[in-house]
Amino acid sequence: MFDYSWGAQELTKPKPQQLTQVPVERGMVLEDAESGWVGAVVGLEKAGGMMVMALEDRRGRTKSFPVGFGFLLDGQPVEIVPPRPAASTAAQRRTASGSVRVESARARTARASRIWVEGKHDAELVEKVWGDDLRVEGIVVEPLHGVDDLAGMISDFAPGPGRRLGILVDHLVEGSKESRIAAEALRVPGASSHVLIVGHPYVDVWQAIKPSTLGITTWPTVPRGTDWKTGILRGLGWPHESAADVALGWKRLLGSVNSYADLEPSLLGRVEEVIDFLTAPRE
Repeated sequence: MFDYSWGAQELTKPKPQQLTQVPVERGMVLEDAESGWVGAVVGLEKAGGMMVMALEDRRGRTKSFPVGFGFLLDGQPVEIVPPRPAASTAAQRRTASGSVRVESARARTARASRIWVEGKHDAELVEKVWGDDLRVEGIVVEPLHGVDDLAGMISDFAPGPGRRLGILVDHLVEGSKESRIAAEALRVPGASSHVLIVGHPYVDVWQAIKPSTLGITTWPTVPRGTDWKTGILRGLGWPHESAADVALGWKRLLGSVNSYADLEPSLLGRVEEVIDFLTAPRE
């Protein structure tokens, strides 16, 4: 008589655990289980028939690894797989700001109206999230590089019907220097009806990015007397000693923003308010 017990044992043998497959994304923090290297994904490229990702550690050093097994995500072993192809879904048909994308729409000829923001970083952040919407509406974003002479700049612009200004100011809180500048600027002829000045409460637009987008709970505290951006980068453990470090730090921060969901509501509401003001029908 044949003994079939070995077959039963084989059938009941536990299967090896199947790892969760995670599509690689820029900004994702991974640990290489073999070497212990921990870093954020800052680059993806195809090499020799495989996909390779570059991981940048907290000191700004990068190391390349092939996409696949051997990585930990939030302490758990996972299989890293190539990014999923863009799906044709309702979500994919929305812009980064959450608006319904207008398919096959050409950029509109620029209006005379403008959005003014304090600096280059503000402009780049607004462009990344609202750029598609602004091109459809024909609205141009211009950095001011400071608002100390805001009244003079508004006077030179000569606001009026069909020539409106929406201005986004950093650190626009009660009693601040910026609030006094804004109040003075609105006394320029034509400004009361054709200029809207709004602002967020942050020292710099960097802080309008949600900390959770960077994998932290709060932004670092910067000691008094320390350059703010330098202090933030130092607190994050990123290179911070030169202007190039600051530029790369901002590039990394901006790269972490994919949509409006990565920004604080206090900025979202103000930008939407400005766009509504500039696109409202003339009286």
